Amino acid sequence: MRRQEVDSEGIVSIGYERQRRELEVQFRHGDIYRYFDVSAGEFAEFMAAESKGTYLNQIFKPKNHRYFVVKQGGK
Repeated sequence: MRRQEVDSEGIVSIGYERQRRELEVQFRHGDIYRYFDVSAGEFAEFMAAESKGTYLNQIFKPKNHRYFVVKQGGK
């Protein structure tokens, strides 16, 4: 999945595949998470958020999207 770099202390890049409704987040510590059933609107809100980390922790994560760990930091 293609990701774009973002200005964030904890997140390196974020990608989204509209047809599959999948969001991918690469963290500075090396983990890459892929979230499923994410709407295009949620992705747009995430990308527009002033603080990506705050949005992820306070708004996105409480929605309990299914996810898969694509890569664990350093592995």
